[in-house]
Amino acid sequence: MNTRDTSTNANGKVWLIGAGPGDVELLTLKAVRALGEAHVVLIDDLVNRDVLRFVQAGVRVIEVGKRGGCRSTPQAFIERKMVQLAREGLTVARVKGGDPYVFGRGGEEVETLCRAGITVEVVSGITAGIGVPAALGIPVTHREICRGVTLVTGNTRSGEQPDWRALAGSGTTLVIYMGLANLAGIVSGLRAAGMPETMPVAVVQNGTLATQRQVVSTLARVADDTATAGLQSPALVVVGEVVKFARGNVNAQEERTRKSA
Repeated sequence: MNTRDTSTNANGKVWLIGAGPGDVELLTLKAVRALGEAHVVLIDDLVNRDVLRFVQAGVRVIEVGKRGGCRSTPQAFIERKMVQLAREGLTVARVKGGDPYVFGRGGEEVETLCRAGITVEVVSGITAGIGVPAALGIPVTHREICRGVTLVTGNTRSGEQPDWRALAGSGTTLVIYMGLANLAGIVSGLRAAGMPETMPVAVVQNGTLATQRQVVSTLARVADDTATAGLQSPALVVVGEVVKFARGNVNAQEERTRKSA
């Protein structure tokens, strides 16, 4: 059984855990161990609740929801709560989707905890930008097609757009997080930057989960196709020639057959 440290002025510890893109089987062994040590869990809205099966009975679970376009728990509150709980001598599991250091505000939270003198350990998770394309059969890099991948957010606090010209000219696969709401703007920016309208694009909703849905299209058609399919957030946008390897893509199957002939 877990017991808290009740010695005078003894702080607890914070585990900053990446829960992966959704499928609970993509949790790391270290994440499972850290969850089992927790006295209290702070869990993000997008994390699959099946991860709580690894928490001991009676452990307090605090919902600190964060979802694009919805009312979210203030980041300052989350950081204060972690410091408060750790100072009570508790072991805190802060659970995030994907990886804490990839668009997960992990850097901000570690900074706050370190300033407060709290011990913190980061447990890496499979980020959606790698795990979700793989669930669809898309390799984000490929020796014969693409030798790099760029992870970029489609939603910034300031509302500024990424440098689409630089991204379009990078020759890398583009994996765009939180991009569904701005899909038309993304398409417009890439087309204006000279990216071919025939460039393959995939949009994946609820990647790695049983509820996964996807659209495999082209830059010219993806906004219309995604709207027709009714895809909703959370969704990931993948842009690049590697998208042609998406499972079920007839053109990709024909291409592989041709090359192996």
